Amino acid sequence: MMDGILAVWKPAGWTSHDVVAKVRRIIKVKRIGHTGTLDPDVTGVLPLCIGRATRVVEYVQERPKSYEAEMKFGIATDTEDVSGTVLTELPSVTITEDDIRRVLATFIGDIEQVPPMFSAVKVDGKRLYELAREGQVVERKSRVVTIHKLELLEMKLDQPHPTIRFSVECSKGTYIRTLCVDIGQALHVPAVMVKLTRTMSGGFTEADCFTLEDIAQLMASGDLVSKLTPADQAIDHFPRATVSSDNVQRAFQGKRIALHSLLEHDPFEADAIIRLYGEDGTFAGLFEQDQETASLKGVKVFTPTA
Repeated sequence: MMDGILAVWKPAGWTSHDVVAKVRRIIKVKRIGHTGTLDPDVTGVLPLCIGRATRVVEYVQERPKSYEAEMKFGIATDTEDVSGTVLTELPSVTITEDDIRRVLATFIGDIEQVPPMFSAVKVDGKRLYELAREGQVVERKSRVVTIHKLELLEMKLDQPHPTIRFSVECSKGTYIRTLCVDIGQALHVPAVMVKLTRTMSGGFTEADCFTLEDIAQLMASGDLVSKLTPADQAIDHFPRATVSSDNVQRAFQGKRIALHSLLEHDPFEADAIIRLYGEDGTFAGLFEQDQETASLKGVKVFTPTA
């Protein structure tokens, strides 16, 4: 049984679905889910949940993501990146390092974003990019996302259309294309994203990733299974608790676990999701607290397979 998480380095020109389909063919496993769509032109970290690890996709997706982006000032497109149709192009733009640093600092924290028209967000049951391809522009509700870190890496300001490169760590659902456009608006100039690489997702970085070629070679040599990350390691941001072997068996049977039976545990809030383990390290699954019965009830129980 092939279960676990495989971090793939997505190449340019591939959709996330293309990568999943390719890996399915290589490893001959149908049950694969990715943990966050990347546009075709974007490269970078794409964790794939394989087998029973697909049960934790939603929790891996919730973790912060990091990117390195390059943006250009003085140009605007309909897609907010350089692949789109140019809507505005100024002959030249003059901006200073001080202005850029001042503006970038204002984007750290919770911010509001309006999803771009060329995105997979649904409005009235239809994807925005489908409407955009029909030439429609519809009203989109803004939503709050979080920018945890934003660091200026490089500047090229002595050219008609200045460019900067920055790194960003952000919450799920953040559009870096839109962030580039909004940074431009804060500087009173049009802007567009030129290049984007996802450097971290679900706790995985480039160092953890395998190319599609690597995966094919590892599968052929029989070494791929050993390279999979167990599902529970990818959700280690949840607090951990340990119970007796008897209670692990109760958990596998769908029974609740009394809070007083926890042998040891990390501190956790009343509404926290908890990773539950046996004394021998067996991962029982994800559980949440039922305050009325002072017990833990299963959310995702990882009953052993035969």
